Amino acid sequence: MATLIEKLIEDAKGAPKRVAMPECEAANTLLAARQVADDGIGTPVLVSSREVIEATAADAGVSLEGMEIVDNTDEAAADALAERYMATGAPRLISAKGARRKIKNPMYYAMMMEELGDVDCTFCGHTNTTGDVLMCAQTIIGLQEGVDVPSILALVETPGFEGPEGNVICFTDCGLNPEPSAEELASIAIAAADGSAAMMGWQSRVGFLSFSTTGSGAGESVDKVNAAIELVHERRPDILVDGEFQLDAAIDPKVAAKKVKRESDVAGKANVLVFPDLNSANIAVKLVQRFAHGSAYGHNLSGFKCPVADSSRGATVTEIVGDIAMLVLSAR
Repeated sequence: MATLIEKLIEDAKGAPKRVAMPECEAANTLLAARQVADDGIGTPVLVSSREVIEATAADAGVSLEGMEIVDNTDEAAADALAERYMATGAPRLISAKGARRKIKNPMYYAMMMEELGDVDCTFCGHTNTTGDVLMCAQTIIGLQEGVDVPSILALVETPGFEGPEGNVICFTDCGLNPEPSAEELASIAIAAADGSAAMMGWQSRVGFLSFSTTGSGAGESVDKVNAAIELVHERRPDILVDGEFQLDAAIDPKVAAKKVKRESDVAGKANVLVFPDLNSANIAVKLVQRFAHGSAYGHNLSGFKCPVADSSRGATVTEIVGDIAMLVLSAR
């Protein structure tokens, strides 16, 4: 049976996209780009100075055939890009002069191309910090409607788990928001619902987790979860969302039948689990990895208008290719 990453790569081959890759000073970026091009996952659009790209390719022994090079040091092209970006009529967080200055940085140049539709997604984070990637995406692309904060979802694959979607389920937020407010939890849920649907082709069923199931417990955290659920209903009535649920009531139909005494499209069959805070999400991921020998995948930043990946700086070429496959699928 194919692993989750193998499935995602195969699915991405059926819908290849143009992937901006600005961190071309790193050999692994170009090695991954070569595999992405060879496997038909997408067309790498390398955004850096031509001199840097060609030097890195030569050092890494990578052919650039089938890839596009966008030289961000080309003054005329950079002027034209910044002018187009400012001329769309959309609200911008930077001035025309600021836009021109920012795209001296290849990551800003790449995301400006994405915002204008010249590429479908942007892969970065292999050399840039998470803070740098977030700042760039928030400045140049911005958040999708109904979302107040970016977040990170993880696709968790656990051997032997028999859940609503087999052995795969989505956890969120797994990396950015330590103690989210009700408004932020609603944003996290909306972004994860859209992201998991795009990547996996699911009808997302979002379960908000708690130590309480539909009023069996009480406290500020329970109140916050329920306030977040109401906000999702208001902002995105198309999303199937329910809670508050204990974990077993969210994913096990038999437990849900005992604990949830009302009709629910989500109880017992949630495929997206929203954790009340980063403490619980991080602990849950580590428990699955250590005790159940599961794997968690996902460096996509959820909630932005356009898909952006924030890779780990320690990622291997294989991991980068998997991240790019997820990114390509989220750009459907």
